[in-house]
Amino acid sequence: MTRKLRAAVLGATGTVGQRFIQLLEHHPWFELGAIAASGRSVDKPYHRACSWKVPEPMPEYARDRVLSPCSPGLEADFVFSGLPSSLAGEVESDFARAGYPVVSNSGNHRMDEDVPLLVPEINPGHLDLVPLQQKCRRSSGFIVTNPNCTTIALVLALAPLHRAFGLKSVSVVTMQALSGAGYPGVASLDVADNVLPYIEGEEEKVETEPLKILGNCKDGKVDWAEFRISAQCHRVNVQDGHLEAVSTSFRQRPSRRELVEALASFRSLPQELNLPSAPRRPVVCLEEPDRPQPRLDRYLEKGMATVVGRIRPCPILDYKFDLLGHNTIRGAAGAAILNAELLRARGMLDGKR
Repeated sequence: MTRKLRAAVLGATGTVGQRFIQLLEHHPWFELGAIAASGRSVDKPYHRACSWKVPEPMPEYARDRVLSPCSPGLEADFVFSGLPSSLAGEVESDFARAGYPVVSNSGNHRMDEDVPLLVPEINPGHLDLVPLQQKCRRSSGFIVTNPNCTTIALVLALAPLHRAFGLKSVSVVTMQALSGAGYPGVASLDVADNVLPYIEGEEEKVETEPLKILGNCKDGKVDWAEFRISAQCHRVNVQDGHLEAVSTSFRQRPSRRELVEALASFRSLPQELNLPSAPRRPVVCLEEPDRPQPRLDRYLEKGMATVVGRIRPCPILDYKFDLLGHNTIRGAAGAAILNAELLRARGMLDGKR
């Protein structure tokens, strides 16, 4: 790599924006450019506008940065978007039309036919959609998205199993951390001594996004994977880390040893390229009978892996297991940063703005 590329962060004061600020502090390829927010935060120094909620301290390098509006003209080579869905759609399109590569964590463009829903270990070939997107939208910029935080933990485990044995159906019940709701998020009186069995829009995302991610990209179109997913999503009183109880059936039923080997041996392009944020093990398998647990296991591989445990036969489908993903690292900002690393490795972030 030559010089570091400047990354603007949109929605810098939010939960995901804070993770971007934290993870970019010592990044070898990228440095923080402009930081942007909406409304009353504009023109304030970051430490005054931001109610910092990340467990690690606010980085000193960002404290006195002044927040800009979320509009093109920012000093940056590309843009990370941590904006809420109420704002992200048109703002991200504006930046792409203005020539910026937009690496988005927001959900607005995930299902656009010409936008890659990217997980670098699984579907790097979906970046072939970018030239088509630029042509159709008459833009030198483009948008690439990462999945929903629950989806990405799930799909990292499903991908090697689908490739090896062919998935037929998946049932998943999630127990999702409070940080996934942002800040101020869920009211304390709602979640204390309670579990919330409804998260708006979440089940639909988990039931559809993996099918696009695991689909085949050919001739400028993604043919979705052909298996079924049933999701039931719950909010629980945990700060970080989504736990998911998964049952699967296969076209070719593996032995337990074969299933564990497929998960534990999974490596792909980010590991081959040695991308800075790539986990050495995208899927970590634990054999303890009571793991994974959010408090104990969410930071394995620096929060960039899916942690799988309790792999056992299922009396209804073929196998069942639990998995865990850190929802604001691999499920959000870390996923977008890894996507940007792949874009740069592919020569798609040229830094010529």
